[in-house]
Amino acid sequence: MQHQQRSQPRLSHNSDVEDIVTLLAPRLAYFAGVARTEHVTRAAQEMQIPQSTLSRALVRLEQDLGVDLFARRGRTVSLTPSGRTFLTSVERALGEVERAAESVRADADPASGKVAFGFLHTMGSETVPGLIRAFRADHPRVRFSLVQNYGEAMLERLRAGELDLCLTSPVPDAPDLVARRLDEQRLRLVVPDDHRLAIRKRVRLAEAADEAFVTLEPGYGLRRITDDLCKEAGFKPRVAFEGEEAETLRGLVAAGLGVALLPPPAVPRPGVVELTVTGQRAVREIGVAWLGGHPDTPPVAAFKEFLLSRKGKLLPEGGSPSGD
Repeated sequence: MQHQQRSQPRLSHNSDVEDIVTLLAPRLAYFAGVARTEHVTRAAQEMQIPQSTLSRALVRLEQDLGVDLFARRGRTVSLTPSGRTFLTSVERALGEVERAAESVRADADPASGKVAFGFLHTMGSETVPGLIRAFRADHPRVRFSLVQNYGEAMLERLRAGELDLCLTSPVPDAPDLVARRLDEQRLRLVVPDDHRLAIRKRVRLAEAADEAFVTLEPGYGLRRITDDLCKEAGFKPRVAFEGEEAETLRGLVAAGLGVALLPPPAVPRPGVVELTVTGQRAVREIGVAWLGGHPDTPPVAAFKEFLLSRKGKLLPEGGSPSGD
């Protein structure tokens, strides 16, 4: 049985892939359904759509492709060689779509969904495990995808949609983000245990103006805070070493290679003395941030509410995690 003259232009080889996908995607499931049953009426009944709608969709699909996919004998159809080739890829594509739909539904499930959560590197030793344990007391099946990074990198991933929430410092102030301050950590001047200031308990930051500093690399929140505090104290720090991990900086201090401004460690480290900084407010604020204007899945909303409820008691008692 011959087709009627096609009125739609065929897609050229130069057509954009996006245009092809836009044209074909809505009709692929119809094509697969008819290919499976080899009967238009039966396929329409199974898919619960009017037979006329299904027939028109198949004709448009062939017109858009410029290829005959079916040989027609009344209501019965059979795949052409081109149709069999096309079906293999269509079934694979529809399978991927089905798996993707199942995945996003599972991630949004209120009881067992997933939260993509970012946090500063060394908050992973105590703070984050403690938070997740407390949250899962009421939400035992919620899953977490955890990302440790420095602040700016996490905000980039937040904007890219790779994270739902992140704990960061300083608390960001950007028009596309929503951020809430949760807690703060006191910064201490960390010196070698044989340093001239090691016999002190308190020190003004200006007293370290002539010291070599070991700091995190530019772009890290704590580096910016260190530079700002030193500027407020009247000097620019002379940076001898830059690193990516706060505990590495403590090791450099213990080796006598400089001093550092860091929050207190979760576990005291030998070889250093940590001095309270007086004369200025030497702290770093910890906050939670998320992308503004984006709806939350139920598990993300629940964890966000939990974090906001921890304001002022985010960090473990008896010691805060080291800085990032």
